[in-house]
Amino acid sequence: MSKRDDLIAKYAADLKDKCGVNPDMGLLTKVTIGCGPSIYNADAATVSGSDDSELDTVKNNFLIKKLGLKDDADLDKGIAAVMETYGKSNRNKYRAVVYYLLTKHFKKESAY
Repeated sequence: MSKRDDLIAKYAADLKDKCGVNPDMGLLTKVTIGCGPSIYNADAATVSGSDDSELDTVKNNFLIKKLGLKDDADLDKGIAAVMETYGKSNRNKYRAVVYYLLTKHFKKESAY
C-alpha cells in the first residue's frame, strides 16, 4: 500500500471510531487527494478546532473556494457542528476527515 492509502485507511478509522460515521470510501479518497501534499506535513495535516484563524482558513479556502458556498453564518455553524462531531477533546483532527465531514454536512459531494 502507498503512504496515501495508509492515510486514507487511518482517516476511515477515525471517521468510524471517533465520529460514528461509516465513510463513503470513494468520496474520502477524493477529498484526501484534494488536500494535496498537506496530508504528508504533520502540522498541515491536522486542523486546530480551537484556533479561530485556522477555522477561518478552512472556511475561506475550503468551504468558499473549493465547495463554492456563500459566506454566511451557516458556514460557521457547519464548522462548529463538524468539530462537535469529531470531538472537541480530540486533539488530532485530520484535515481530510474535517473536509469530508464538511462536504457531507453541506451536501456538496458533487464538488468532487
